[in-house]
Amino acid sequence: MSGMKIINAGWFIDGTGGPVRKNIRLHIQNKRIVSITDSGSGDTAEYGTTDFGSSTILPCLVDSHVHLCISGTDDPVAREKQLDADFDKIKGLISDHIKRQLSYGVLAVRDGGDRFAYALRYRNESLDINKIPICIRVAGRAWYRAGRYGGLIGRPLQENHSLAEAINNDPEEKDHIKIVNSGLNSLKEFGKETLPQFGAGDLSDVVKIAAKYGRRVMVHANGKKPVAVALEAGCDSIEHGFFMGAENLKIMAEKEIVWVPTACTMKAYSEHMKPGSREAEVSRMNLDHQLEQISKARELGVTVALGTDSGSMGVHHGAAVIEELKLLITAGYSLPEAIRCASCNGARLLGIKDVGVISKDMAATFIVAKGDPSKLPDSLRSLDFICFKGNFINCKDEI
Repeated sequence: MSGMKIINAGWFIDGTGGPVRKNIRLHIQNKRIVSITDSGSGDTAEYGTTDFGSSTILPCLVDSHVHLCISGTDDPVAREKQLDADFDKIKGLISDHIKRQLSYGVLAVRDGGDRFAYALRYRNESLDINKIPICIRVAGRAWYRAGRYGGLIGRPLQENHSLAEAINNDPEEKDHIKIVNSGLNSLKEFGKETLPQFGAGDLSDVVKIAAKYGRRVMVHANGKKPVAVALEAGCDSIEHGFFMGAENLKIMAEKEIVWVPTACTMKAYSEHMKPGSREAEVSRMNLDHQLEQISKARELGVTVALGTDSGSMGVHHGAAVIEELKLLITAGYSLPEAIRCASCNGARLLGIKDVGVISKDMAATFIVAKGDPSKLPDSLRSLDFICFKGNFINCKDEI
């Protein structure tokens, strides 16, 4: 078995949500995992062995909702400049955001759209997977109803056109379709809901068109009605889903529709608004309510995929994954369950086969975090290594 590599790990989280294992050994050949055994079993003297006995190996992570063209800065002038900048200026910003994601062990992201489709252009023209081993799934420009929220991340549906017709004639070669079906959450009035931008019939036609092209449909939706019509139409994922209620969660569980809660957005708002202000108070209330919904989702068996909405104010690319993991744990998920949301569930949502779970016959792609699992998720801030298809990337020197 020439070319065999042996990796010893002090602790092991495989991404399935199962219990943490201690003292395991990965056998790698031809860039794939051929077996996973207990450390010390079998004679390995003839093979090269790498020891991570004081570290935890876990799957590479997936952020299922990002906006690569925008940073998490709270400087309004800088944010406005980013929104209006040309591609040559944004290209460097996107590269920086991708490197930040990678430095926290995120090897796949799903972009939720930008008004000029710069993330799509970057993926097509500028991404070198050999230099930056990250998978980017992009929506191009999102769709929204004229006069409603959505201008920051997309373009409005033109008058006298159906949504399905517009999408069917859209020349953008995107990975998935992003629909905006509600407004933003109010930071002044707790629990305020907006009406749907599109009806169930409109969205059902979109789902059919998307299926024809092998694409999935992600729907920005907050509130009971906007979420309900998206679920009725059979969308693939609900993004945000604040104040959608228990009945919609039950339907999501039954239909196996994925939820991407992005709870850390409200944590960021609560910390960046003026202390004692109504906005800070409502942001915290919004967060607490979302954590209650996440706890209910776990109870009902809803598939939750971690997404941060990085690029929102105070939500920084890469680092926000730690915050969202902590919030999942606060809502009642065990560490392995939270890691599953950030790995296996995200990979399945993005349609990526070789990322998300560490198991026999999978690509040898994983991250090495310092210390035992009790140090997670904070230890993601200073990863030792990323293993990408059997090759180690030193996070300090190469990212």
